[in-house]
Amino acid sequence: MPRPLNVIFAGTPDFAAESLQALLDSRHRVIAVHTQPDRPAGRGRKLAPSPVKRLALEHGISVYQPETLRAPEAQAELLALDADIMVVVAYGLILPKAVLGVPRRGCLNVHASLLPRWRGAAPIQRAIEAGDTESGVTIMQMDEGLDTGAMLLVRRTPITATMTSGDLHAILAKLGGEAIVEALDALAGEGLPATPQPETGITYAAKLSKAEAELNFHEPAAALAARVRAFNPWPVAWCTFDDDRLRLLMADASELAAGEAHSAPGTLLDHDGEALRIACGHEGREVLRVTQAQLPGGKALPVSDLLRARAERFTIGLRLGRHDEEASA
Repeated sequence: MPRPLNVIFAGTPDFAAESLQALLDSRHRVIAVHTQPDRPAGRGRKLAPSPVKRLALEHGISVYQPETLRAPEAQAELLALDADIMVVVAYGLILPKAVLGVPRRGCLNVHASLLPRWRGAAPIQRAIEAGDTESGVTIMQMDEGLDTGAMLLVRRTPITATMTSGDLHAILAKLGGEAIVEALDALAGEGLPATPQPETGITYAAKLSKAEAELNFHEPAAALAARVRAFNPWPVAWCTFDDDRLRLLMADASELAAGEAHSAPGTLLDHDGEALRIACGHEGREVLRVTQAQLPGGKALPVSDLLRARAERFTIGLRLGRHDEEASA
């Protein structure tokens, strides 16, 4: 059997920690971990280690936390580790050309999309928002571009009609861990063919912002439902609700009932005990069914529970969201 590879692991959030755990459970040797510097977290804003750092320390692995990898001293530390390969998963720092060539076998990235679709910062959320029916992970040989390197391994998974970004995140994190171990096993032996990414089908997954989480009920029901699922658990879709904000965590697209007249977008048509039916789309001719929501100061609840507790807040005919000229633009 070929000898195990000596691996530097670079990653920061929970998604990356899943791949690190898979490598720790494999026959390969994680000789060092690079992660983002500790950041303020929680109400007290105390410095907190990343999930990757916590896991590395639990296993007695040396942790490096440079502010940048462009600094000569950071590059010297990497070179001194004498690694076979570097595995990068949601690290958060750009790897300059000088770093890409430090490990003998280069740097591999676990990317949460089927490249070249959804290069960039938020591939999981953008795939759901766009209505994609499939996602996956790509093990990529890193180069100087933004997620442009050759593909070594691809693993796929369906996106179901009720899947949130949180659901898909958990699936892809596990799949990524399995795929990177499989890739390293192959590279330690006979190797893996590197396939250049196609020049067609390239899309970019822009970073999420809180500003885009406000829903516009003039948009089609399918687009709104996809955005609700894409923005769960963050930044969470919302709409104005009287003088409050109603956060929407699960929804699906529906149609007007037989004989039901269309209403202005944002109108609460009714609630059947299980969902809030909100008019949306062109002239309010479609329906967004909201099945999980959250009132200010409350918990995220199934709408059935929310109605039992606060039915008086959900008056039929109430207008939700902005309904001025700006909303209809």
